[in-house]
Amino acid sequence: MSKTFKTLDDFLGTHFIYTYDNGWEYEWYAKNDHTVDYRIHGGMVAGRWVKDQAANIVMLTAGIYKVAWTEPTGTDVALDFLPNEGKVNGTIFFPKWVQEHPEITVTFQNEHIDVMEAAREKYATYPKLVVPEFATITYMGDAGQDNDDVISEAPYAGLPDDIRNGNYFDADYHRIKK
Repeated sequence: MSKTFKTLDDFLGTHFIYTYDNGWEYEWYAKNDHTVDYRIHGGMVAGRWVKDQAANIVMLTAGIYKVAWTEPTGTDVALDFLPNEGKVNGTIFFPKWVQEHPEITVTFQNEHIDVMEAAREKYATYPKLVVPEFATITYMGDAGQDNDDVISEAPYAGLPDDIRNGNYFDADYHRIKK
């Protein structure tokens, strides 16, 4: 995708894959002006995926966007996207329990929110593990808003490469059935 991002509408509906400087790989979709979907392919909670996460999405200035949310796990996330420069700056605030028991979160969150909330109440929240990192965007696709095919299955080895190589979505940005 080669477009210049200027407005919030340019950002909404965009599908990203990016790799943090620490090696963690994330896939993230600006589903609409208040919702994000994502899959985690590398790092401490690799294998986790989420649909319809409520988020605050704003344009700070032309082509620069801030997205922030709190997960049912108690994890707080703040991302700054600079797509024209191919960069993301993210800060993730993991509760102590996620740092100590990341395996609890490695699932399709939407079907296990009760488990996340129970763990949040059972285990220690503080001190939080704060992970501030820069990332390089390795893929951008114009999926359109509210496209449920973008994040529609659990992460698997090689999925980001399938997307980057054009083997995952058809010309209309719908998932190619395997």
